[in-house]
Amino acid sequence: MVARRQFLKASVLGAVAVATGKAAATATPLAIAARGVGVVRVASTWDFGVAANQAAWAILGHGGHSLDAVEAGARVPEADLKNHSVGKGGYPDRDGKVTLDASIMDADGHCGAVAALEHVTHAISVARRVMERTPHVLLAGDGALQFALEQGFEQENLLTPEAEKAWHEWLKTAHYRPQINSEVRSYGADAPAGLPGGKDNHDTIGMLALDVHGKLAGACTTSGMAWKLHGCVGDSPIIGAGLYVDGEVGGATSTGVGEEVIRNAGSFLVVELMRQGRTPTEACREAVLRVVRKQPKTANEIQVAFLAMNKDGEVGAWAIQPGFSYAVCDAKDQRALIPARSVFAT
Repeated sequence: MVARRQFLKASVLGAVAVATGKAAATATPLAIAARGVGVVRVASTWDFGVAANQAAWAILGHGGHSLDAVEAGARVPEADLKNHSVGKGGYPDRDGKVTLDASIMDADGHCGAVAALEHVTHAISVARRVMERTPHVLLAGDGALQFALEQGFEQENLLTPEAEKAWHEWLKTAHYRPQINSEVRSYGADAPAGLPGGKDNHDTIGMLALDVHGKLAGACTTSGMAWKLHGCVGDSPIIGAGLYVDGEVGGATSTGVGEEVIRNAGSFLVVELMRQGRTPTEACREAVLRVVRKQPKTANEIQVAFLAMNKDGEVGAWAIQPGFSYAVCDAKDQRALIPARSVFAT
């Protein structure tokens, strides 16, 4: 009888293991959490990250992969014509050309990016094709466009009538200076000429996601600062600057003045600080302070912020200036929007 009971027990456990393996790809995070798999979460920069997170959660919430989730999430602001610094509808450079930068990276170090890409809305998807279908990491300019068209992406005019109107208004003074938190300022008839922002206009979207398989991934996409020099490339497509992911530690992404992030290898720095034992919030704070210490004379005139997620799904952020917020989405709350702490108080 003992042997028979042991045999039956072993058979049942084996059947459960097989069933669990088959269901893992489609089970909901709530069900998986009950089995102790761990947290499933996505976080992104700025308040429009709430909508982007929704698209990512549609994948994560059904057991999908984090890489698919961050790509889907990043495509939302890229296609939003109200967003003037990401994707189609982004404000142009000083020559009236809309150029896009994007990067994507998974937990195993696979990554792809495009810089100064014209005529293709979904730069993040082109970046993923670079990662998966070429031996390279970064394609730029005409070469990036050539590759995108060869991959079947549609060529289109990214300069919308609204963005073109704003550009012609800027040409009256042709003065370029990054504006602190342009992402949340109003753009209208009474606003200063050339203000690159609006209530629905935000900077770079950076996204970080952790899926039911325990895998991290990140994405970052932007049309860059309005009225920049033609050919200017910010931090968003630079692996280690605008985005970095290490599955053993966590991931980080940035927003704000890209030149300052590049100078400090910002996102890589955040991940390495987490490797040393800092929490995501502590790591982001130290990285921001590094920027401030290197540029003490101009730090009060610029915005740089970092968002991080560790391998356990803990999220944190920090900024130079008040006004930066980040969105977090998981099984408990799909619409959380959190104001980040900052070096300078209001």
